[in-house]
Amino acid sequence: MRVTRTVTAALAGLVLLAISADPVFAQSQGVEQINDLNAKLLAVAIPIAVLVEVILIYAVVKFKNNDDPQPTHENRRLEITWTVATAIVLLFVGFASYQVLAVEEVGNPIDSEDRIEPQVSQDLEGAVGPLQSEQNEAVEIEIEAFRYGWRATYEGTDVTTNNEIRVPTDRPVYFHITSTDWLHMLSVPDLGLKQTAFPGEYNTIKTIPTEPGEHQFYCTEYCGIGHSQMNGKFVVMDGDDYDEWLANQQSE
Repeated sequence: MRVTRTVTAALAGLVLLAISADPVFAQSQGVEQINDLNAKLLAVAIPIAVLVEVILIYAVVKFKNNDDPQPTHENRRLEITWTVATAIVLLFVGFASYQVLAVEEVGNPIDSEDRIEPQVSQDLEGAVGPLQSEQNEAVEIEIEAFRYGWRATYEGTDVTTNNEIRVPTDRPVYFHITSTDWLHMLSVPDLGLKQTAFPGEYNTIKTIPTEPGEHQFYCTEYCGIGHSQMNGKFVVMDGDDYDEWLANQQSE
């Protein structure tokens, strides 16, 4: 029984630690949605995990000296109960996940008649432009991945940056991602961004940064011996500071 109490106390401590941990402050609207979904799934997963472990420990302790164990025979009430409970959990997880994946800042933007043409420099398929309602404020950036680095082109200007991406706060930002040579993957964990770069086509992702700051981005698709060095700096700037920086870059 001492072992049972110790294990139960340890599980309870882990649950309290998970519940009391401060969430990471959201840096974009997309990552805020993802964090909310993770919290909902955690609220479902923790009680289930604790219940399973408690039943397992109980069974081990209670029947450890049973030399002639008897299998449990048909119990329709129990079978119906766990089937219905499982269905309810899966429906909740599916519904909650679908609501988040349908958000443009989490899933890919979907092309429609309500969108304007994307600003891209190459004649490649896959780019999705901003909504007409965002036409005057949206920022479009073309991201080219290559072994082993990144090039960002700020559409509507002649400004390019290598291994650095700068964006403004509180504006829709569209990244048109492609590759010049190989499969790569752009990942900005702090903003909840992750998308594959395919040669010869675009993948468009959208975000709306909410807080100024500096973050790291990485290639998370193994692409050769220089893969581990294929990273860069992702800078979120106040809107006025971004406009000033972009104007200064064009005048140089």
